[in-house]
Amino acid sequence: MIPLSLADVAEITGGQLHDADPDTEVTGAAFLDTRTPVSGGLFAAFAGERADGHDHAGQAVAAGAVAVLGSRPTGVPTVVVADVEAALQELARTVLARRRAAEVPLTVLAVTGSQGKTSVKDLLAAVLAGVGPTVATSGSFNNELGLPLTVLRTEPGTRYLVLEMGARGIGHLRQLCAIAPPDVSLVLNVGKAHLGEFGSRENIAQAKGELVEVLTPEGAAVLNADDPMVAAMADRTAARVWTYGRAGDDVRLLDVVTDELGRPAVTLRHGGEEIAVQLQLLGAHQAGNAAAAVAAAVAAGCPFRDVTEALGAVERLSRWRMELHERADGLVVVNDAYNANPDSMRAALETLAGIGDRSGRPTVAVLGEMRELGEDAAAEHRVVGRLARELGIDQVYVAGEGARAIAEADPAARYFDTVPEAAAAVRNNVRGTEVVLVKASRAGGFERIAEELLRQPDNREPGDREPGKEATR
Repeated sequence: MIPLSLADVAEITGGQLHDADPDTEVTGAAFLDTRTPVSGGLFAAFAGERADGHDHAGQAVAAGAVAVLGSRPTGVPTVVVADVEAALQELARTVLARRRAAEVPLTVLAVTGSQGKTSVKDLLAAVLAGVGPTVATSGSFNNELGLPLTVLRTEPGTRYLVLEMGARGIGHLRQLCAIAPPDVSLVLNVGKAHLGEFGSRENIAQAKGELVEVLTPEGAAVLNADDPMVAAMADRTAARVWTYGRAGDDVRLLDVVTDELGRPAVTLRHGGEEIAVQLQLLGAHQAGNAAAAVAAAVAAGCPFRDVTEALGAVERLSRWRMELHERADGLVVVNDAYNANPDSMRAALETLAGIGDRSGRPTVAVLGEMRELGEDAAAEHRVVGRLARELGIDQVYVAGEGARAIAEADPAARYFDTVPEAAAAVRNNVRGTEVVLVKASRAGGFERIAEELLRQPDNREPGDREPGKEATR
């Protein structure tokens, strides 16, 4: 964080100092969790329904925080404000404005889309880090609270700030951009994620397009040429438009060939130059994500060859996103339990089927609910069940009432009311030769199934199965 005195913090946020020396400097970022304190940072205390951060103020300061940003005095140095979230946003807005005024240039890149934005954000941050110091959103911390916390990690030498931006309705992205105006806006797709909140894909497109509407003529709008709803956003911005994808004019995705485990080798073209790179990430859909990241980096002024070649070194994205693991006995587990929507579910199942086809391994899908789909939820889950059947997935396990329609559409699937029941059944029906996909929305807690599978096998001999639990496919 750019150093600020507590007097500065109070002035920026309209707060009052309590038990604090106004000359004390905040040199670290703001944080919310005393289990992960930031030395020299500012502890933001929120009073929630189940917990009150103010009760942990002393612990935060003892762990290295300079002061607390809260809504009441805490007995330790505190900047007392009327609204902690609004204060964080104003602090972030001011810090970013001051950083932009410094001699060292800073480029702000914003990423949004119905799916894939966290993966693309991770890829983009990785390739930019090879060009200059980069700060990026952690995980999917992409809302009105997560965004200012990311901005406040910006330091005097930061060259690139990569911000994932999510929205739950029209107007949300415009609000986030008011805190951190982007220089480069990347829109990936308009899908069915959060359809229940938006009501229609047209509303989703309206919301996502706000990211390019806020750009100045000096900015860059990077759009997916393969998604008609995204491509149409070119008419909504005064900035220069860059397009990517198989139909992209600026970064074109050419050949995509996947290896036995579904890792794509891609060829990208820009300005007449073609470069092939082997990705270490799982899934053919990562080819499109790679093209998006390269296009945004090039739009930010980075050399095409440098950022393209840097893609090949990226081995892992944020947690639980198509993570590939292998157990000691050979069992392969693909943990994609962070999020799920109709498009990402299709991509994951197709990746699983492809691995099975190329490797000869039996395939197992452990599937849960896709949330926030509104009145289309049952129909979309039935589509997933039919797809699993069409792709020839050998075993399908479904857990949770919200996902029951998957099993209803696939008579061979096995349904369980709870995640622990599904975990036990899967563990007792895999031998070490299979490849297992675990996929559901984050709230389902399906990462526990992947963790359970990755523990060392018990004393059963390979091939032994739970009595009465033989696979049905």
